[in-house]
Amino acid sequence: MLFETIDTGSINAEDTPWIPYAPYSDEVLIKYFKIDPVRGETVSLMKVPPGAKLATHHHTGTVIVYTVQGSWKYIEHDWVSRAGGVVYETASTLHTPIVVSEDETVIVFNVVVGELLYLDDQGKVIATENWRTSMNRYLEHCRKSGIVPRDLSSFSQ
Repeated sequence: MLFETIDTGSINAEDTPWIPYAPYSDEVLIKYFKIDPVRGETVSLMKVPPGAKLATHHHTGTVIVYTVQGSWKYIEHDWVSRAGGVVYETASTLHTPIVVSEDETVIVFNVVVGELLYLDDQGKVIATENWRTSMNRYLEHCRKSGIVPRDLSSFSQ
């Protein structure tokens, strides 16, 4: 049975590549650790260089963000998340991220459930990001780079 094959797994940072977060940005990079189609969840690191911009987006599910390095915030909030800070985002929220660090790359660890709906200046949905688009990005990057992909959807490695 499937539950008998599920065990504690481990994946190290060097086990997966940094990938451009295209088509949204070629300078923002993402590193996937888990892409779960059952829960609609992705677990990843994101690296955002100083001055990079990310679009306004709406979360359909919850998001947990741990700030590893640098500082960042959402235009819609007064707080700033710095290294060691944790941000918990409730489902059905809208955010516009900005990098506060002027000379330091921001690195965040994300656990995202559900979809991110990217919006234009008028609030119209222009793109959808979810477990499937994440998996496609990962597999396409591996294919183009000659990397043997890991099964990031698996419960045990």
